[in-house]
Amino acid sequence: MIRNYIKISIRTLTKNKAYTFINITGLALGMAVAMLIGLWIHDELSFDRHFKNFDRIAQVWQHQTFNGHIGTQTYVPFPIGDEIRKNYGADFKHVIMASWNARHILAAGDKKFNKNGPYIEPDAPEMLSLRMIHGTRAGLKDPYSIMLSESVAKAFFGDTDPTGSVMKVDNNINVKVTGVYEDLPHNTSFREMSFMMPWQLMVITNPWLKTMDDPWRPNSYQTYVQLIDNADIDQATARIRDIKKRNINKEQLKYKPDVFLNPMSDWHLYSEFKEGYRVGGRIEFVWLFGIIGAFVLMLACINFMNLSTARSEKRAKEVGIRKAVGSVRNQLIIQFFSESFIVVGFAFAVAIMLVTLFLPMFNEVADKKMTMPWTEPQFWAAGIGFSIITALIAGSYPALYLSSFQPVKVLKGTFRAGRLAAVPRKVLVVVQFAVSIILIIGTAVVFRQIQFAKNRPVGYSRDGLVSISMSTDHIHKHFEAVRHELKSAGAIVEMAESDSPITDTWSSTSGFEWKGKDPEQSVDFPFDEISHEYGKTVGWQFVQGRDFSREFATDSLALVVNEAAVKFMGLQSPVNETLTWFKKPYKIIGVIKDLVVNSPYSQAQPQMFCLSASQGNMVSIRLNPAAGASESIGKIKAVFEKYDPGSPFEYDFVDQMYARKFSDEERIGKLTTFFSVLAILISCLGLFGVASFIAEQRTKEIGVRKVLGATVLNVWGLLSRDFVLLVCIAFVIASPGAWYFLEGWLQKYEYRTTISWWIFALTGIGTLMITLLTVSFQAIRAAMMNPVRSLRSE
Repeated sequence: MIRNYIKISIRTLTKNKAYTFINITGLALGMAVAMLIGLWIHDELSFDRHFKNFDRIAQVWQHQTFNGHIGTQTYVPFPIGDEIRKNYGADFKHVIMASWNARHILAAGDKKFNKNGPYIEPDAPEMLSLRMIHGTRAGLKDPYSIMLSESVAKAFFGDTDPTGSVMKVDNNINVKVTGVYEDLPHNTSFREMSFMMPWQLMVITNPWLKTMDDPWRPNSYQTYVQLIDNADIDQATARIRDIKKRNINKEQLKYKPDVFLNPMSDWHLYSEFKEGYRVGGRIEFVWLFGIIGAFVLMLACINFMNLSTARSEKRAKEVGIRKAVGSVRNQLIIQFFSESFIVVGFAFAVAIMLVTLFLPMFNEVADKKMTMPWTEPQFWAAGIGFSIITALIAGSYPALYLSSFQPVKVLKGTFRAGRLAAVPRKVLVVVQFAVSIILIIGTAVVFRQIQFAKNRPVGYSRDGLVSISMSTDHIHKHFEAVRHELKSAGAIVEMAESDSPITDTWSSTSGFEWKGKDPEQSVDFPFDEISHEYGKTVGWQFVQGRDFSREFATDSLALVVNEAAVKFMGLQSPVNETLTWFKKPYKIIGVIKDLVVNSPYSQAQPQMFCLSASQGNMVSIRLNPAAGASESIGKIKAVFEKYDPGSPFEYDFVDQMYARKFSDEERIGKLTTFFSVLAILISCLGLFGVASFIAEQRTKEIGVRKVLGATVLNVWGLLSRDFVLLVCIAFVIASPGAWYFLEGWLQKYEYRTTISWWIFALTGIGTLMITLLTVSFQAIRAAMMNPVRSLRSE
């Protein structure tokens, strides 16, 4: 019997090829989108969860009050690890101090690479449960040791065991390889950790760390902890909350440092704080794409149900005949469900193929390294479970409703579906297009916000500006010689050193006093130490005063500040105003326009610059616009390698560095665009199918109208009018919802665009045009049909 059901179902589906194709294609697209988004969400929710001690690892963060606002930061003072171990060790199994994940030059033999890695305490490999390929997790106990990731070890030593090999770090420190650990997954906070060196090595090579006047003032390091089993993180936080307050002087207490433990489970998804409170993070994207995936899948299911209910009315006579020859209702129910299950099964198979085909492309756009979970039972359970539910829901209408028909009425021709039979289809079409319109408007607003921030004045010139990170002091020692050679060669206009790249601030400082400042006010300004030609190199735009000059020896105690700093300090005539920095007088010689250095969506912060004679972390170079960029880069590389042969030459164009600041939003925009296009495509497939059914249903009516003189335009208008009305209703419903959600989304950005009326107008017009194009094919074909053929049976 089952074989007979399947045979009849396949025969019915192959007889109506267009209907079957639309149903399978639409449903497969919806399923594929849901699978891709499901894989993305799983990857986000499983971030860092591969660590064995995931639920007991936390990082020490702190809230501090600066410039009238509470800020949250991951960096803490140097002594905090020892203080926690000494006074609160009962709560923790491990307390790990670490530097930030900095770039260092690693060299072995004739190979040298720039790689990122921290100085970190010896218990870190055990806390992170690293999977060792060579050596043991105890490899960092020797101060002059290094542990490499598998990929870095292969880059230097191939497939041989490098344990015991000697490497050179930053061209001046010899270390021994004591272990190789398996590369960490892409979805981890430590994915860029290419190597680890002992914390003690940093202390040995930087003896000033032990002799600082006030080691609790700088916040430059990170602290990770692993709580003991069954420890409560809130109670542990309560015990260490005032640890910094107990060790700082009265002046620093006005910054109100509040230390807390941030669990690993919140690092990725809940990383954003505002005024000391957690306000979200990546979890917002998880919800966003989860909702989009559910909506797109819902659109596909609506198509399936719409076409199933539409076609079911055509099969009333089939049901009547089957009942007349002896079929019972249960047999008809199974028959209709069999067809539904076959369609959904084919769609599921096609969806699997689409996901396998497009996953590499999706990974590239989403910055992921996801793979198909072929061996995961949860994946198959979810996919098959959803397919069964979809088949049951879509097949329920024809199975339960049509099987209840009385054969006498159907075969006499007195059966009518009723005036309200089309209402569910119309409602579903409205829902489909309302969702599609919301997605389109959302995509437009996301890209408008990105473009709004990109067009923001940045306060300097990015064209032809190159940034080079310095891991050694060789270029600094020969800076004037390098500068002279490059200018003489015509490769550059100017070059300068700085502590931070122009697109970011790596340090900030307090301790400033000025006339009229509230003594209780706590301040912290982004601060950069630079060389003389920095302003000319990056293209500062002066509002008042002048740049640093070699002609003025007094500029060693001078400051250049931005407009935001002048406004914050309330200075009416800032040039020549004297400030004290840790009780040392500094004179403001110039005011520049605000630079966009951190988030392009945030308001500019007060920023200050002073001259420095020490080595900078970055070298900025303005290329000669009269020469080709590639030719100039070649000359720069040759000179840099001449004076610093042990360092790999790597550089970044500043315009590309600035563009990377928009990567998250652009990624969201591209993915939303992709899903919006699919949503419209799925909706149009369903609309095409329903239009085909209605045109077929009204064939005789159209024939009569044409005999009575109706033109093709009249018939086209007749068939298109209902769909246009439905899309207009969908637009009216979708617009307020889209505005409400997008206005809320924009509030997270301090520097944001507005939602313009023309976005809604263009979306409405565009959706209407797409609808008319979709419907017109069937409407015009029906209108041009010879009425003799459509009326022949009469």
